[in-house]
Amino acid sequence: MNQYTKPFPWLKSIFFTGAIATTAAFSLLAPMGDRSVFAALQDSPKNIVDEVWQIVNSDYVDNTFNNVDWQVTRKQLLSRDYTSKQQAYDAIRKALEPLADPYTRFLDPEQFKSLTSQTAGELSGIGIRLGLNEKNQKLMVVEPIENSPAAQADIKSGDEIVAIDSKSTEGMTAEEASALIRGEVGTDITLKISREDKGIFDVKLTRAQIELPAVHSSVKQEGKMKVGYIILDEFSSHAAEQMERSIKNLNSQKIDGYVLDLRGNPGGLLHASIAIARMWIDNGEIVHTIDRKGGEQKFSANQSAITQLPLVVLVDGNSASASEILTGALKDNKRATIVGSRTFGKAVVQSVHSLSDGSGLAVTISRYYPPSGADINHKGIVPDIKLDLSTEQQKRLAINPELRATSDDPQYKQAIASLENIALTPPGASQPVKPISIR
Repeated sequence: MNQYTKPFPWLKSIFFTGAIATTAAFSLLAPMGDRSVFAALQDSPKNIVDEVWQIVNSDYVDNTFNNVDWQVTRKQLLSRDYTSKQQAYDAIRKALEPLADPYTRFLDPEQFKSLTSQTAGELSGIGIRLGLNEKNQKLMVVEPIENSPAAQADIKSGDEIVAIDSKSTEGMTAEEASALIRGEVGTDITLKISREDKGIFDVKLTRAQIELPAVHSSVKQEGKMKVGYIILDEFSSHAAEQMERSIKNLNSQKIDGYVLDLRGNPGGLLHASIAIARMWIDNGEIVHTIDRKGGEQKFSANQSAITQLPLVVLVDGNSASASEILTGALKDNKRATIVGSRTFGKAVVQSVHSLSDGSGLAVTISRYYPPSGADINHKGIVPDIKLDLSTEQQKRLAINPELRATSDDPQYKQAIASLENIALTPPGASQPVKPISIR
């Protein structure tokens, strides 16, 4: 699926948030025979402006461009002189606004680099999640990533980072620290660490390419049931293989059913959502997409499910995009009971294009529909058992993440009740949906 052509060697595409294979068409205003004009445009900020216009013109899902005269937009963009890349970037963003599509957006080089790292599910660094200590606002290690240089160097959760390559972290945000820690694979970095039982000491590490965990799983004993609990953070390029490993590992532990937690999952790659749906569903449609020309593409299960055990899926208002593809497939095929709040309602597909100066463009190329054919864009998916958390409950779980998937988590508590209900229903009988009373 992820194949594309490259009309120019510096124009490449990656795909995310449900994107499918697309060709990023590109042409220049100057006739190809006029090499001096071609070179001048290619070397100027105006080149980036025209690259963006061409991609939107070729691929954007709405061929009316939200009733904008896109040809006039091009004339306006290319009639201007841009003395800096920033001026060109500002003009691009302003030109995209009338499309009224928040998902078609320009990404400066730093934003594009961050997005590609996120969707690839990899980064170059030492493998730590950073945060600020709530008590003293000092930079601390939330957790080291498994098998990373940080984990191998025995860096621990709760360690405070005093300095990065001799630069004090006093007043530094987690994002600023992360930018300093990231770097080229094979290069060294020294962290000054403060640990309560060890004092202050230096740790020298070598940066590596790290696969980020998108899937976290565990076995929970809930009364007489052994429950396989899986959190899926996002649909990155490694999410499907990580999910497969988790399901197989949990299957081997003789569990009675699953709870799949998609709360807060913003989405990711289309192929990852399809691959993961196929791990749960043997037969039936998963999703279908429709592009600007009315072209339809359907994706279905392929007899490759690796478990038939009862499944409950947790969702909330931040479960979006690829999360909704998976949720819709599981709900409409009656493979799972959906519990929680109405989902976000993002039923459009983007492709992401790298531009010649390292910046990027995300452009909406199609719309998707769950097996039912319902239009969920801006509407979301209503769970089988709708259970909204109060503001106080949401705040409590956010401040105390360790309460997630415990008896103090009302939505998880409902998921367990639903699993028990399924387990007690004789094979072939209908399974009534019975919300429980939670205070």
